[in-house]
Amino acid sequence: MARPRSDIRHRIVLAARKRFLAEGVDGASMRAIASDAKTSLGMITYYFASKDELFLAVLEDVYEKLLHDLEARLAGPAPVRERLRAAILRVGGATDDEVEVIRLVLREALVSSSRLDRVIERFRRGHLPLMVATIADAQREGLVRADVPLPLAAISIFATGILPQLARRFAAERVPLIVDMIPAGDALVDLALDTALRGVGAAPSSPSGRENREAAKEKKKRAKREN
Repeated sequence: MARPRSDIRHRIVLAARKRFLAEGVDGASMRAIASDAKTSLGMITYYFASKDELFLAVLEDVYEKLLHDLEARLAGPAPVRERLRAAILRVGGATDDEVEVIRLVLREALVSSSRLDRVIERFRRGHLPLMVATIADAQREGLVRADVPLPLAAISIFATGILPQLARRFAAERVPLIVDMIPAGDALVDLALDTALRGVGAAPSSPSGRENREAAKEKKKRAKREN
């Protein structure tokens, strides 16, 4: 019994992802991808007009599900902080397949401006409007400073919320000392979100700000005495 064509397309996308990760988009052979997918080169060209089209299909294969999840979290009726937390937790807990494609997209964006343009265009129609709209809600509610431009606020909050989770995940085997210093799970998400919304610098007039200044003065005094 012949395989359904939709199955062939999916096998091509999976084979392409592995080849692209190992060899890069430009370095991967379409014939090798066809062989890995157990199909013909003609079937690849039937579904995908170019290698760049195949690259975008690899992205879409995981991005569609991620976007659906983000829409459910960011566009819902929950308070803004809860929506931000849910979205940050979802992206920070990306599946292995999603992380692989994120790595691929970041790498290829550095070597091909045309691919970067198409990826940005896809994101512009995908999660970027959701992020900006959510931060706009946060500004209206007074959760985020109104004088910060929306794109800057969105990038700052989501990067601060998501990157520590990914860093902890990738450092688990390579830099275990860092992992021991960073909380995990919900505690990390809450701390990262608080950091994004409040900042890491202590205000000069706050108790913690005064304590920091006094500690710095005491440190200088000790250094002078030791010298």
